[in-house]
Amino acid sequence: MKYFAAFLKMEKPELNQQYRQAHLDFLADLDEKGFIFARGAFADGTGGLVIYQTEDEAKARALAEQDPYLVNGVRSLDLHEWNKM
Repeated sequence: MKYFAAFLKMEKPELNQQYRQAHLDFLADLDEKGFIFARGAFADGTGGLVIYQTEDEAKARALAEQDPYLVNGVRSLDLHEWNKM
């Protein structure tokens, strides 16, 4: 299993609340299915972080790109493989 850190940078804060519940429901579903190691918002309101656990980057990217925040342009994605110690 590999880990991938998805930095979700806030792009359209005016739309954040509109898609927040859909985003949270999406992540809860993936968490329940075992695809998420950790997740949470940045305290300064600039976005959030999701650490996906998948077999490869393509799978992590495919999952991340289904997030309602990304689909609706609320946030942008910066994905990196993460070496968990």
